[in-house]
Amino acid sequence: MSAGSGKPLTNWEHVEQSICKILTTPKRSRLMRRNFGSDVPELIDAKMTRRSILAVYAASATAILEWEPRYRMTAGRVTRADADGAITLEIFGTYYPRGHRGDYSISESASVRVIYGEG
Repeated sequence: MSAGSGKPLTNWEHVEQSICKILTTPKRSRLMRRNFGSDVPELIDAKMTRRSILAVYAASATAILEWEPRYRMTAGRVTRADADGAITLEIFGTYYPRGHRGDYSISESASVRVIYGEG
């Protein structure tokens, strides 16, 4: 179900929403699911050096691997980083429509844009 409109989501649209929810939710912030989320929200307030950008990519890949079986991240790119802490992260990877069932025989390339701190 779409978090914005309440309409049903299927296939890739659901995976996109899932990835955005995973990466924008700080770990330990959900009461009944403490491990859900990623470390990315803690990292985006740091100075955007090569090292911290690499840490954002690594935290993204780790969280997606743990929480979204239908997608595997292969690359990332920060397309915008503002002084006020807002960043846009593009995630590139492989979408497996039946990955949640353990079936990785069907795949396609897919990307998603995650925006942090957009006011």
